[in-house]
Amino acid sequence: MDHMKPIHYDIHIHPDLNDFRFKASVQILLEARQPVDRVTLDAEDLDIDTCTLVRDGAAVSCRFDHDRTRHAMDIELPGQLSGRFSLTIDYTGNINDRMSGFYRSRYVENGETRFIGVTQFQENFARMALPCMDHPGRKASFRVTMTVDEKYEAISNTSPEEIKALDDGTKRIRFGKTPVMSTYLLFFAVGDFVSLTDETDKRLRVVTLPDLISYADTGLAYGRNSLHFCEDYYDIAYPLDKMDLIPIPDFAYGAMENWGAITFRENLLLYFPDATSKAGLERIFEVVAHEIAHQWFGNLVTPSDWKYLWLNESFATYFGYGVVDHHHPQWGVWDQFLHNNTHTAMGRDALRETIAIELPGAEKMAINSSTAPIIYNKGGSILRQVEGYIGQTNFKNGVRMYLKNHAYGNAESHHLWEAFEAASQQPIIAMMKSWIDQPGHPLVTVERRGNELVLTQRRFTFLPLDNDQQWLIPITITTFDDQDRSAQVKLLFSEKQTIVPLEDTVRAYKINEGQTGFYRVRYKGATDAEALGDLVSRKILSPVDRYGLQNDLYALVRAGESTMARYLEFLHYFTAEDAVLPLTSIADNLFRSFILTAGAQRDAIQAFGCDFLERILSDIGYLPGEDDSHTTTILRDQIIWQAAVFGATSTTTFALDQFAALQKATPVHPDISRSVMQVGAFAGDHSSRSWLESRFGTTGSEHDRINCLTALGCLSSWDDLEPALEFTLKNVPPRNQFIPIVSAGMNPLNAHRMWDWYLRNLSRLEAFHPLLYERVITGIIPTAGIGRRQEIGAFFNGYLDKKPELTDAVHLALEQLAVNELLGGQPHILPSR
Repeated sequence: MDHMKPIHYDIHIHPDLNDFRFKASVQILLEARQPVDRVTLDAEDLDIDTCTLVRDGAAVSCRFDHDRTRHAMDIELPGQLSGRFSLTIDYTGNINDRMSGFYRSRYVENGETRFIGVTQFQENFARMALPCMDHPGRKASFRVTMTVDEKYEAISNTSPEEIKALDDGTKRIRFGKTPVMSTYLLFFAVGDFVSLTDETDKRLRVVTLPDLISYADTGLAYGRNSLHFCEDYYDIAYPLDKMDLIPIPDFAYGAMENWGAITFRENLLLYFPDATSKAGLERIFEVVAHEIAHQWFGNLVTPSDWKYLWLNESFATYFGYGVVDHHHPQWGVWDQFLHNNTHTAMGRDALRETIAIELPGAEKMAINSSTAPIIYNKGGSILRQVEGYIGQTNFKNGVRMYLKNHAYGNAESHHLWEAFEAASQQPIIAMMKSWIDQPGHPLVTVERRGNELVLTQRRFTFLPLDNDQQWLIPITITTFDDQDRSAQVKLLFSEKQTIVPLEDTVRAYKINEGQTGFYRVRYKGATDAEALGDLVSRKILSPVDRYGLQNDLYALVRAGESTMARYLEFLHYFTAEDAVLPLTSIADNLFRSFILTAGAQRDAIQAFGCDFLERILSDIGYLPGEDDSHTTTILRDQIIWQAAVFGATSTTTFALDQFAALQKATPVHPDISRSVMQVGAFAGDHSSRSWLESRFGTTGSEHDRINCLTALGCLSSWDDLEPALEFTLKNVPPRNQFIPIVSAGMNPLNAHRMWDWYLRNLSRLEAFHPLLYERVITGIIPTAGIGRRQEIGAFFNGYLDKKPELTDAVHLALEQLAVNELLGGQPHILPSR
């Protein structure tokens, strides 16, 4: 219905938190650009009572059909209408328990279970709370009025304009009119809320449950920092009069950018000084910045269709790190971006069944375990590549141009490229079509022939795939002579092969300087490897470039294009490595390989890894120190767990001593508490399970609860782990039930048992929120299925007929399983669709 658009919604809603029902009415002002005799609205799980047409002061009842299969309400108008008219719809609905639509979120206060009512409308769940045109391109303004019990507070996107006490023990709150926005950004909530307002910028406050308000000041202060950065960088003032940051107890996603009322998981906003690690604090800052960036990218300028969702999430991902780097440059967050985002995206994108950032035609893009690494991580990495190519100033100017040209409207990908091209005078439009419209990413193979470099490109995949894809690749080559003097060569690589001339004095060269390019590199020739290894060992190359060399080589090992023996040999150049980024990557690569391999290969990995990780801990110390860098602190927590799994005796002894102290109520530093709990579960005795379950039930910190659940998945004895998983399904809130299950999927002693456990508990797992169920599938199948891929594939061939919505997650998990079997030396049989 392109000729029909909504102009404004007036919503009156009366929720009841006792029986979890709500009564509501909505008046929708519509505009038809040509005569129409019917209107179709989206409506799901609502009971529609009446529908009335209002025009020129006259009201006429309308016939309607509510198709519950299509989730549609078809309204028959009394004749042909054009121009503006209103529909008023009275209806009721449930405050559900599915963490979507208008739902109830549970919490415990003084031993009593209580509830708040809260909304989550992205992607298309507004239709579960009101009949509407539930599509990002159908932007309109909204005004919300709520009638609630007088003991409760209500929140919406805007500030209250009027609060009126009523005679029946309720109060009516009328909120201000919103700017024009999409339905998925609408928000309202009711509950026993209290708030903390920022003293410097009164627009900002944290709204939370009473017991948690004392943990709100850190997230609130960083909200102010993020808001001010965004207003300055984008050169556009935040358009609403307030911004609420709201932690929600039961929440399926990480956070949600509702305009003016941003919601979070508790651990991603609230800071507990005795429980939140520095990694947890950084994650709070990054998520707060991510969601505030959305107030412009997504809210002010909205994609015209879900296929352009990457315009929202890629920019929010990028600026989530950019804002933190601006305020804490010493944290090295762009290094972490490479490991957490670019590396993750490349791992997903190297699968044969990857997707393009922007789907072709009218295909719908949904956020799930399969698509998120592309929409968020790859998209953000491509933006980093663009900034590296056109420069920071041109990038900023292009961003400002894009936002100002499309404010309060909708945009598509080409609008962004046009803005960057206009700002930089570089061929961005042509270049970005190859990165956005086609799946995958390139492998650049480089071979020296005398004083020339021969560069060739092809798509990189872990499993064999014939294709003729090409990219327009911004290449930066750093060359080194015998005196370690460096020079740079830049080119835009568009053909299958190109030749780059070299000076006679060039001894070594590194492709993809600074790792800003989204591509892998293979160096063809032993001489190149030796020369680069020398630059690594003497630390002539930057930490980022040292990271890139070994990580590209490991990707080639996973693809069967190199060997684990060669990777371990190359790692000897890193024996004196002290930079966190390459150490983090190497430790993760060794840990993954140890879990997935067997026999002599596994023994070699264990021997090297044990020595390597023990050396790191010897250098940085087991206990956090005041002089530690931010990234060293994060590295330590990772390495303690991984070293213990490798069998490092001194590390295991240290961690078990710390765990014993924890069991006796002696505090352990929050920067190592997760790994201490993990080792306590893995290397401790049978009492570990009961203690972790007990602590989970008594701690007041969501950070601590997540650490306990992660550790439960690390229990070494199946006799302990299986009851712990049963405890999870019976006692853990739905939002977090996936955590121990996914953790068990990487348990080196029990991962192989998780497929049979999955089958035994299938009906219970199917009750999970869809996003969280997908995390279970992608979290356990790639490891639990090793050696059983044909059996598992046969099961899912039939299962997907029943659950087609899981197709993306299942295909992702099965291909990851095939890649893992290849690394582990299993017979290489390509997975079938």
